[in-house]
Amino acid sequence: MSSLKNSVLNTPLSFGFTLGIALAGSAAFKLAGLPLPWMLGAMTATTVAAMSNVSLRSPEKVRPAVTSVIGVMLGSGFTADTFTQFGQWSLSLLGLLACIGVSAMVVSLYYVRVGRMDPVTALFAAMPGGVVEMMEIGRQHGGDDRAIILAHAARIVLVIALVAFWFRVVLGYEVSGVSVSSHGQAGPLDFAILTLCGLIGAFAAYRAKFPAPAFLGPMLLSAGAHMLGLTQSSPPATLVICAQIIMGTIVGCRFVGMPAIKVFKAFALSLGATLLMLATALGFALVLHGLLGQTTEQMLLAYAPGGLTEMTLVALTLGGDVAYIATHHLVRVTVLLAIAAPLLGRVAKRISTRISA
Repeated sequence: MSSLKNSVLNTPLSFGFTLGIALAGSAAFKLAGLPLPWMLGAMTATTVAAMSNVSLRSPEKVRPAVTSVIGVMLGSGFTADTFTQFGQWSLSLLGLLACIGVSAMVVSLYYVRVGRMDPVTALFAAMPGGVVEMMEIGRQHGGDDRAIILAHAARIVLVIALVAFWFRVVLGYEVSGVSVSSHGQAGPLDFAILTLCGLIGAFAAYRAKFPAPAFLGPMLLSAGAHMLGLTQSSPPATLVICAQIIMGTIVGCRFVGMPAIKVFKAFALSLGATLLMLATALGFALVLHGLLGQTTEQMLLAYAPGGLTEMTLVALTLGGDVAYIATHHLVRVTVLLAIAAPLLGRVAKRISTRISA
């Protein structure tokens, strides 16, 4: 009986079952009028199912295709004027780097003092990005890789949820889950250009070994096509909705196989860490927004420590300046990936040496 159950769960039916749960969650959130219903609904339903020991199968294999669609869509938020704005964002990007440093120090201390984590695990769990890289490098230096991945997974879920509810409930923004930006209806030529941006962009980024290649390559190529005026269109709303449901499902399925009590404890601990990260981001936004000529809300979205793909998608649905917000999240992830092995590895090695001594 067990072997029969396992064979069924390894068929396409298991994907259909998992997506059915995700769709039910999305529909419930939509009917309830909750913010970002397609992503948050799918994410909540699959997370609860995973913690209830329901057998799920993550659609992880289609993630590259989904992130390519999102990348192309986000690239449509760039215009010819974006060229002139990059220089104006330099101070904002420096503020982002300072925010990352302060946030990492505060949260790593929190994980050591409150979460009773060892310093190496706390260091890599506190980094606001680079989930896989932080887990791998942290494990190489003696950290608890399951605690690190759990902390990051919980962070992404909580940041998406807290940011969406903050903008909807506290600030009163419409957070529908579909882009509020208006683009022309895509004709055959537009569709061909957008498709090529996704395919060629992903292939080129993989060959160049870019971080998040299936997302970054299509976004950069789509941004270039829109800034050059080759097209003013974006992928249809149906694809946007499907992308959000699948992304929410993938995030929720990260908790499959983890004991419910451990997940609850991780969420409780990560809630404090996430609130500290968001408070740090909000503090920087409040201090710098006037100097940088940006709204506090815009800077909070740019500095929020969510997942690269997930947060830029949230920003799009909130109608923010996609180019500004996406650029900041790309810089955040790129910087963290760049320093992960050489700098964080060196710090972790020193910590390990001190502990052993």
